[in-house]
Amino acid sequence: MRLLVIEDEVKLAQYLHKGLGENGHVVDVAHDGIEGRRLATGGDYDLVLLDVMLPGVDGFGVLQAIRAEKRSLPVLMLTARDRVEDRVRGLEQGADDYLVKPFAFSELLARVGALLRRGQQAGAAPATELQLADLRLDLLSRRAERGSERLDLTAKEFKLLALLLRRRGQILSRTTLAEQVWDMNFDSDTNIVEVAVRRLRAKLDDPFPHKLLHTVRGMGYVLEDRAP
Repeated sequence: MRLLVIEDEVKLAQYLHKGLGENGHVVDVAHDGIEGRRLATGGDYDLVLLDVMLPGVDGFGVLQAIRAEKRSLPVLMLTARDRVEDRVRGLEQGADDYLVKPFAFSELLARVGALLRRGQQAGAAPATELQLADLRLDLLSRRAERGSERLDLTAKEFKLLALLLRRRGQILSRTTLAEQVWDMNFDSDTNIVEVAVRRLRAKLDDPFPHKLLHTVRGMGYVLEDRAP
């Protein structure tokens, strides 16, 4: 799933980016309310994790903008404020859940999963399953299958495949893959992307006659069904 973290505490934002990414999500981060509002209202996200105390525009202002544009986008508010009136205000303005800092990461993951499932059941959020031909990816259970065969993927391979599958039919450059999967500025001297794609292809395509992951010379990689 694609998540947006709006959090001005740099260390916490990095921690959330890393932890959520390791659990199969594609994560963008904004460190102030103005940038967070722009991304949340203009981007394509499955859930927003929103801090209350933000520079520029506070979390309540960001939440109001989200609800004006995207009434069904799940929002989990994160805050050091534990006063009942603050939690009530957030929920009344449209937050779907509220988590007080400091929190256990396991609880955060459980709440994120619950909100994503709730949105799916209500028809308000994108499906938590992605599919192409006989390939199926369950984003919540993190299970990948081709036909009746389960694919044994590492965390990075799953994240790479989820990104390719979400943007199936689009050619993704090595730079894009490096930024989205490894959160790194692409260095032309590293072959980390090529190695990861080769390992993924060995599991995804090599055992099967019909290939889905294709190399576009000089441009990058694309996941698509090229069956006649």
